[in-house]
Amino acid sequence: MVGTRADSGDWGPTSWKSKPAAQQPAYRSDAEVADVVAQISKLPPLVTSWETGALQKQLAEAARGERFLLQGGDCAESFEACDSNTIANKLKILLQMTLVLVHGGQKPVVRVGRFAGQYAKPRSEDVETRNGVTLPSYRGDLINRPEFTAADREPDPQLMLRGYERAALTLNFIRALVSGGFVDPHRLEYWDLDFVKHSPMAEEYRRTARSIGDALRFMEGLVGSHPGELRWIDFFTSHEAIHLPYEQAQTRRVPRREGWYNLSTHFPWIGMRTADPDGAHVEYFRGIRNPIAVKVGPAMTPEKLKRLIAILHPNDEPGRLTLIHRFGNQSIGACLPPMIEAVESTGKTVLWVSDPMHANTRVTADGIKTRHFDDILGELDQAFDIHAEYGGCLGGIHIELTGEDVTECTGGARRLGEGDLKRAYTSSLDPRLNYEQAIELAMFVGREIRAFGRP
Repeated sequence: MVGTRADSGDWGPTSWKSKPAAQQPAYRSDAEVADVVAQISKLPPLVTSWETGALQKQLAEAARGERFLLQGGDCAESFEACDSNTIANKLKILLQMTLVLVHGGQKPVVRVGRFAGQYAKPRSEDVETRNGVTLPSYRGDLINRPEFTAADREPDPQLMLRGYERAALTLNFIRALVSGGFVDPHRLEYWDLDFVKHSPMAEEYRRTARSIGDALRFMEGLVGSHPGELRWIDFFTSHEAIHLPYEQAQTRRVPRREGWYNLSTHFPWIGMRTADPDGAHVEYFRGIRNPIAVKVGPAMTPEKLKRLIAILHPNDEPGRLTLIHRFGNQSIGACLPPMIEAVESTGKTVLWVSDPMHANTRVTADGIKTRHFDDILGELDQAFDIHAEYGGCLGGIHIELTGEDVTECTGGARRLGEGDLKRAYTSSLDPRLNYEQAIELAMFVGREIRAFGRP
């Protein structure tokens, strides 16, 4: 792998401390934070450097239009939801979407979950006030607790240890499912969620599944292979690397490889609120060897984006940098073209991915955050068109979803309305697509991939 400018010796896992750090909690005891970081740094890594290298190779192929990235999961994981059913359902929905995307788009899919580490979230305000009482904002289970009490909202360094443990448990179960045949496409009956029979999309999905099953059986008959002899699925993890002490704790060198790796996840990303070229997060990211991503929203300027590329992607390593744009259905037409032109002016290759969720958030008259499915599809539709107009391709999607039968986003095949939101709204932060909406989105994207062909 080609080196980065951080190889010159001017970077280390604590270099970020020399820069202004946004979105960090105010802990009472720096000594306790240092002790927890030291403990985590001695624990086994959650992922391996060769896994990050394998992902970077696949992302490079996606940037060339040879693969398509599916990145999805919860807006923020909770420690309470670290249970077998929740994890298995999350895996199921990503597998079902993969099946639909491969069938519709005729391309291999890179599967990346927003799990095993998505425990911290950025906040617009440092504090929250209720009935005249002001307390620190809830920043995710890695930082503090959601209950509105002084004790619960106090940032607790020990939660970093619990986050590491929950991430390890989640990864262990996912790897067991993957290696144990759960993801074998011959066993499609394992992938059905209980409420699939109620979905208007169910029969179309089952036709897709049967078609793929027939194709697999034909291939095996032709080449003489058997299901158990093939490795069908690999999975990678991702999270927004917002809490820098936690990321620092799992950043290390590995034998026979140059540079530093963040081994808490395969694919960390920088959010919009922490993408300051002169800030601590960009300083941290410039020195790690993982493939990385940056969220690109309306506040991004072409000049700032070019600076970020110069810092984070100096040697144009294939698969190193992914740009995840999130402009909203109403703004993408005006905002995305200048970003594409800025990247083209650098001469660097990046993987372009659409996040059609975040900029389409709205609040109902009752104060409930939601997203309308038509806005999500509208932004995706425009994204495919705009990239094609510039001679490139949209190489992936980044979405918030759950394998549970929630009602958090309106619209979709069952035409959920605002009145349905209170029926099964379980997210503590952002609204997510439910199973039916996620499958419908995958069918739409699969058709778009095929329509725009291969570059």
